[in-house]
Amino acid sequence: MKRLRIGVLYGGRSGEHEVSLASAAAVFAHLDRARYEPVPIKIERDGRWALADKPPATMSAGEVIEQARFEAARPVREGREVHLVAHPGEETILSIDRSRAKTTDLPSAVVTGLALDVIFPMLHGPFGEDGTIQGLLELANVPYVGSGVLGSAVGMDKAVMKVLFTARGLPVCPYRVILRHDWERQPDRLAADLERTLTYPMFVKPANLGSSVGISKAKDPQGLRAAMALAANFDRKIVIEAAVPNARELECGVLGNDDPEASVAGEVIPSREFYDYEAKYIGEGSRTVIPADIPKKLAEIIRRLSIEAFKAIDGAGMARVDFLLSGAKDESLYVNEVNTIPGFTTISMYSKLWAASGVAYPALLDRLIALARERHAEKQQLRTTPA
Repeated sequence: MKRLRIGVLYGGRSGEHEVSLASAAAVFAHLDRARYEPVPIKIERDGRWALADKPPATMSAGEVIEQARFEAARPVREGREVHLVAHPGEETILSIDRSRAKTTDLPSAVVTGLALDVIFPMLHGPFGEDGTIQGLLELANVPYVGSGVLGSAVGMDKAVMKVLFTARGLPVCPYRVILRHDWERQPDRLAADLERTLTYPMFVKPANLGSSVGISKAKDPQGLRAAMALAANFDRKIVIEAAVPNARELECGVLGNDDPEASVAGEVIPSREFYDYEAKYIGEGSRTVIPADIPKKLAEIIRRLSIEAFKAIDGAGMARVDFLLSGAKDESLYVNEVNTIPGFTTISMYSKLWAASGVAYPALLDRLIALARERHAEKQQLRTTPA
């Protein structure tokens, strides 16, 4: 059987660059070489694409983050320059070798075409998980893992996501959305409005970012202003949510296209006040409980709502759906958000949830690649001309 050539995209221009490297390392380590030929394509922090000399090897996001802190701010160049061919054709990417440009008997650069059977985006955050890369891959007409342009864009935008959740009748906690432009012009009026409608404490988040980057918990007016300033560093649109009292953080994995399945539910118990970037990747003490210690009926509700949330954003391939369970007497359950490219190391919540559901990591990769090809084949049946 011919091996499928899988282009793994990783790195990227977002604040989750290091997390992406760890996810990609796990994918490379577990792709079955008898079935697949993986091709490492790294996107540097400055947006340059390169055919990497070797795939990433460190599978701990914490180690990658610590290493990055000691590196120079200048991006490290590695591998040959590469470009995606943004139209259907036999060549998916063009690799450009400029090292021989000074010779007199050769052209300025040597260009080599390479066909890829599937692209596996392991890009977290903006410019990778938000529909931008997906749009480029649609132009190239190449199969790719995960949600399409719409599902990816909505899955990244927490504000629009909540609108769709509400329209589908899914429970969401009280929230407001404020543009940075408006906050800078009228901070006093908007702060008073937030205090009247949501009350403290509040969670303040950039609308378009993941891995808890830029998120903080505001407990008073001074904290609210600091939280808004931090979130505004990362996005022009800011989501402010009423904090769920004594919240438990529950998560569920979704796998599939038009008939998605849900994994068992799991719980994250953070080492800090909430599951922020430090608790996720750097600090020690956070732990997970899989399956979550919750009643069977509640676990089934979470699985059902996960599929509903996945469909609400037009998801495909994979997603992790996050919930908040109130510690108050009513034990209210809220859908928090959907992550269309969740952390993907072998110890990430998504892969652990599916391992507990009977799908081991290598089999999970097989399923995702098959789903990408299935969805691509279905789209090829669509007509592009009128009658």
